[in-house]
Amino acid sequence: MSQTNPAATAVYATKAEESRGRLFDEPESATRTAFQRDRDRIIHSGAFRRLKYKTQVFVYHEGDNYRTRLSHSLEVAQIARSISRVLGLDEDLAETLALAHDLGHTPFGHAGEDALDACMKGFQGFDHNAQTLRIVTKLEHRYAEFDGLNLTWETLEGLVKHNGPVITSNSRKQDLPRALTEYAEIQDLELATFAGPEAQVAALADDIAYNNHDIDDGLRAGLFTINDLLSLPHVGQMFQSVLDKYPSLEETRVIHESVRALIGSMIGDVIGETKRRVAEANPQSSADVRAMTKALVSFSPEMNQHNLTLKKFLFERMYRHYRVNRSMSKAKRIVTDLFGLLHGEPNLLPPEWQQGCDGVRGMKSARRVCDYIAGMTDKFAIEEHKRLFDLSDPRA
Repeated sequence: MSQTNPAATAVYATKAEESRGRLFDEPESATRTAFQRDRDRIIHSGAFRRLKYKTQVFVYHEGDNYRTRLSHSLEVAQIARSISRVLGLDEDLAETLALAHDLGHTPFGHAGEDALDACMKGFQGFDHNAQTLRIVTKLEHRYAEFDGLNLTWETLEGLVKHNGPVITSNSRKQDLPRALTEYAEIQDLELATFAGPEAQVAALADDIAYNNHDIDDGLRAGLFTINDLLSLPHVGQMFQSVLDKYPSLEETRVIHESVRALIGSMIGDVIGETKRRVAEANPQSSADVRAMTKALVSFSPEMNQHNLTLKKFLFERMYRHYRVNRSMSKAKRIVTDLFGLLHGEPNLLPPEWQQGCDGVRGMKSARRVCDYIAGMTDKFAIEEHKRLFDLSDPRA
C-alpha cells in the first residue's frame, strides 16, 4: 500500500465520536464530525479572514509573493493532514488546529507581538497563544447563543497546549497569561499534560512550514543566497543534490525543488521517529498520549539539531537583516503609538470597542485596546496610524 493512502485509525488517535463536547451544548451536525464542524467555524471566522493581511517577516506592501499568516496556515494544514494520514490520526482535528494556531497573532509578526507585550507590561501582558484562546472563546461575535466559536474541548486543548504542557515544574498556574487562567476557571483543559497527538502533529507541521518557507522567502528577497545555505547540514545537502541533478536549472526552480525535498525529508523524519516512539510507549488511547512524560510526535534528535542550526542561520541572516530591522522598527512604532494614544483616550476607539473600558489608562481599557490592536491586519494598522497621527489626513 502506498504511504499516501489513508492508514487504519490508530488506537491512540483522538476519536471525534468520543469528544468531550462543547462548553455550550448544541445538537450534533448531521453531515460533519465535531472536528470538521470546528474547522468550518474557524474558516468562517473574521479572525481567520484577517490572516490574509497579517505577515510573518515581510510587511504586506513589500510584495505579493511572500507568505502571510493565511497562506502559512494553509500550508501548515496540508503538512499536518499528510502526517496525520500516515499515522492514522484524525486529519480533521489536525487540520483544524493548524488553521487556527495563528489566529492570536498581532499585525507585523513577532515585532508587533513584542511591541504589544511591552505596552501591556503592568496590564497582564500579551501572549499570542492566549490571544487565540480569547478569540475563539470570547471575541468572535457570530452566534446568537454564545460568544466565541464554541469549539470542542479537544480543539481548545490543542490550541493551548500544542507546544507541550503549559504548567510544568518551572511554571506555575498563577504565572500563566490571564486568558488561560480565566478560562481554566470555566473549563479544565488539563494544562499540566501534553495535548493529544493531532495537536502535536500540528505543532511540528508549523515548524516544518515556517523554516522551509522562510528559506524560500529569504532567497527570493535577496537576504541570502543559495551558496550561503550550502554549508548548512542537511539543508545544504538538499540544495546541492538538486544542483547536481539539474546543473542548468533556473534559480527559482532550484529553490522550489530544494524546499520541496526539505519538506518531504522532514515529514518523513517525523513519521519515522513517531512510529519508533509509538512502538516504545505502546499508547492505547489519546489519554495515554496526554499522560506521557515526553511528546509522542517528534523529530529525531539528528533532525532536531539540523533545525536548530537552520533557525540560527535564519535568525542571523534573515530576521536580523537590516532591511527587516528597518521594517520591524517602523512596525513597533505603529503598535506603540496606537496603544499609547488609544489607552490614554479610549473615547477614540470605535463605539463597540469602547464597551467594557474603565476609563483613561484603566486595566480593562488596556485589554480592550490590546484586543483591538491585536486583531488588526498590517494594512489596517498602517491606515489607522495615519488617520490618528497624520494631521493632514482628513479621515476620522
